[in-house]
Amino acid sequence: QVQLVESGGGLVQAGGSLRLSCVASGRTFSNYVMGWFRQAPGKEREFVATISRSGGGTSYADPIKGRFTTSRDNAKNTVYLQMNSLTPEDTAVYYCAATGPLRVPTMEASYDYWGQGTQVTVSS
Repeated sequence: QVQLVESGGGLVQAGGSLRLSCVASGRTFSNYVMGWFRQAPGKEREFVATISRSGGGTSYADPIKGRFTTSRDNAKNTVYLQMNSLTPEDTAVYYCAATGPLRVPTMEASYDYWGQGTQVTVSS
């Protein structure tokens, strides 16, 4: 089992920034590909970003490319999502998730472990 706990969400004005953190415990963190997803009110959960086990590879959803960056610190069992130039359309609950290396990391169904989510609200 892997336990994931997100933090760093909150209320921010449009154009502002937030950094989300996700701390993992339970198993060897560096064995897992990590992903970020979000769910806006009334919408399905959608892929945001993913990062490889070493941190050397990342992939992003088109709506957030150039604005969001994911990184990880395997020594701290933590993955981050730096969000810049936020817009009201980024308002959602953000989740981190963990999966093995042979899954498709952009697909929600690939992930075995999920955090509880952290709310991000962007005001206009």
